[in-house]
Amino acid sequence: MKRNPSHKLLKLPIQWCTIAATSTALYAFAQTSPAGSKAPASEPKVASEAAAPKPEATKPEAAKPAEKQSPTAAAAPSSSVPAVDTKALVPNETPTEDASASAPDVPPVGSLPTLFPDPKEAMTPTTSVTVNLLQMLVKKGILSHGEAQGMIQQAQVEAEQARALMEEAETLAPQDGDVRVTYVPDVVKKEIKEQLKADVLAEAKTDGWMAPNEAPEWTQRIKIFGDTRLRFYSLFLEDNGNNNTGQFPNFSAINTGAPFDVAGTLFSPQHNTDVDRTRFQLMARLNFDIDLHENWYAGSRFVTGIDSSPVNQNQTLGSALNGTAGGNFSKYALWIDRAFIKYHKNFDHLNDIYFNFGRFDNPFFSTPLLWSPNVGFDGIAFGGKKRIADRFTVFMNSGYFPVYNTDFNFPGNQPNKFDSTDKFLAAAQLGIQFKPHEDIEAKFAAAIYDFQGVEGELSDPYIPLTDRDAGNTDATRPSIAQRGNTYRPLRQIIPSPINGFGTQYQYQYFGLATPFREATFTGQVDFNMWEPYQLSILGEYVNNLDFDEAAINEVAINNRGVDPMLGQIGQFEGSGVGWLLRLQFGKPKFEKRGDWSAWIDYREVGSDSVVDGFNEDDLGGGGTNMKGYTLGAHVALSKNVRVGARWLSASELAGPPLKSDIFMFDLQANF
Repeated sequence: MKRNPSHKLLKLPIQWCTIAATSTALYAFAQTSPAGSKAPASEPKVASEAAAPKPEATKPEAAKPAEKQSPTAAAAPSSSVPAVDTKALVPNETPTEDASASAPDVPPVGSLPTLFPDPKEAMTPTTSVTVNLLQMLVKKGILSHGEAQGMIQQAQVEAEQARALMEEAETLAPQDGDVRVTYVPDVVKKEIKEQLKADVLAEAKTDGWMAPNEAPEWTQRIKIFGDTRLRFYSLFLEDNGNNNTGQFPNFSAINTGAPFDVAGTLFSPQHNTDVDRTRFQLMARLNFDIDLHENWYAGSRFVTGIDSSPVNQNQTLGSALNGTAGGNFSKYALWIDRAFIKYHKNFDHLNDIYFNFGRFDNPFFSTPLLWSPNVGFDGIAFGGKKRIADRFTVFMNSGYFPVYNTDFNFPGNQPNKFDSTDKFLAAAQLGIQFKPHEDIEAKFAAAIYDFQGVEGELSDPYIPLTDRDAGNTDATRPSIAQRGNTYRPLRQIIPSPINGFGTQYQYQYFGLATPFREATFTGQVDFNMWEPYQLSILGEYVNNLDFDEAAINEVAINNRGVDPMLGQIGQFEGSGVGWLLRLQFGKPKFEKRGDWSAWIDYREVGSDSVVDGFNEDDLGGGGTNMKGYTLGAHVALSKNVRVGARWLSASELAGPPLKSDIFMFDLQANF
């Protein structure tokens, strides 16, 4: 069995006893024999007498005589002290396999004389350096016989105690299967901890996933931003002389629900035209933009909204999803509003190209006349800009976008399926940017937006017996709409005895009465003579090139005037032209408290100038077939918080009279 290294440590009391005795003797000897002095001439004689043969009581087996050492040499007069093995006096710090091999040269207990020889008797040299030294000191008269005897006895006692401790340690030596726990001082623990920390951080930084006091590298490529807005909204309709006789059908509610029986005795879903409404609205948006390296990017946005409308991101407080009754502090819906991958190569901030895939922001230079700021485009877009002269740059935007995709199982309640009637938007825009003056910047663009398949089509003749019997063109109805476009019936229902020759079961859907191919011209001029304030003039004109008033008049069921002679529904009065002009003054970007901006705009939006599902939803409640103005202002309470107020007033262009006034007060925070 291997000996525990601690055995060696237990032998230390013997060593230190030896060292103490030797040190004391050397010190005393030094006091009486100064360095460099010679011993008296009689000293050799004493040394010779001390060199008598060993008495028989001393057994050779007990201790080996020292090599090459004579009795005379042991007591020779010299200024140097007897040699002492310093290795035996210093503890060995490194444990060895055999602890006894490294033990100091200390005689075992009992090897020292039990009684120090009387100084009158001949002193017999021993193998113990300490005893020999003490004998010499007594002979010289430096120590008394009693003092030397006491030192020997004290050493024997301490040696016996050390031996007992070693025997006890022998019994506690580790056995096979024992676990040995080494005590580690706190200072060593701390040093190890700091070293491990430094090594881990260095490796993490090298691998690229973390740096000291920093987030991982990939988190630094994600930009998170958004805004939250609380709005007080008040709609004024009363005392405006509005028509409330059922002349404003809610075609969106009809087309997204069961078909309406036009032969019935009930009114179709109607827009509110005569009762004021007040509400609080909440909007919240959270954006994630991600840098994917090498000019590739990705992004997403989550928004609130009472429904899936592409233009409305407001959630009415206290109102349940889709405007159903209730609320009662129930949770609100969160919609995926953006999800895209983008390639954007910027050459020198003046020349660049981009490609967008998925659902992304409006890539076109436009105004709320055509596109609400909230609209997201689905599909693919590409474009760029090129500087062709000093202060003169051309740009281009284009894309192809799915607007509607036919349900995969349409119609769901028939084994024979109908052909797809998918809808798309193809668009292209070309524009210029230039600086005619150091303080003036101008931007103009022309665009064409060609909607394919958005107009309603008349179905094949058939007889619906229930509201679930679909027509083969039902999918041409718009699934998203606000108000203002002209509509036509979609189902060609055959009069027969089954339906009372057209007096029963006239379940009907409605589609847009005209195709849309919108040609637009958009411009903006910024004047910076009053920095930090800016004066901006923004305008846009749109014309639906596919608008045919005569063709629409044959199928339109709304936007008609009243024949004063017959008191009946008159001719179609809609329009395919619209325009907007806005004047804005103030800080273009809020940077601190007190920054402000104010604007006023006026617009006329013909009934069929644009698709009413995609333009701004504020003026007149959104949509087309209206004219009116907006007056508004915003003031910054801090860099990221602002308040604003708007007054919007609008009235109908065609059809029965309808006038509305709206007041909005906003508290908005950006981050």
